[in-house]
Amino acid sequence: MSDNTETLLINANIEIPVEALKTIVAKAKEAAGADAKGIYRVDTSEAVNKIITKFLAERDFMDFVSDLTNYQEKS
Repeated sequence: MSDNTETLLINANIEIPVEALKTIVAKAKEAAGADAKGIYRVDTSEAVNKIITKFLAERDFMDFVSDLTNYQEKS
């Protein structure tokens, strides 16, 4: 998102595949690295927040939410 885009932080319940969550946690730990004692200090909730926020920004979420067909139930 651009720096001049007004945003809100929301808390929402979403469904994602278990494998996606496992991957986010593993990659966040890999990116952070272990400390001297071999402990990974990663806020997994924040990692999920950041990766989903990045995905929405890069995949043009505004275009998606503006399309009425995305609100219609699939039969």
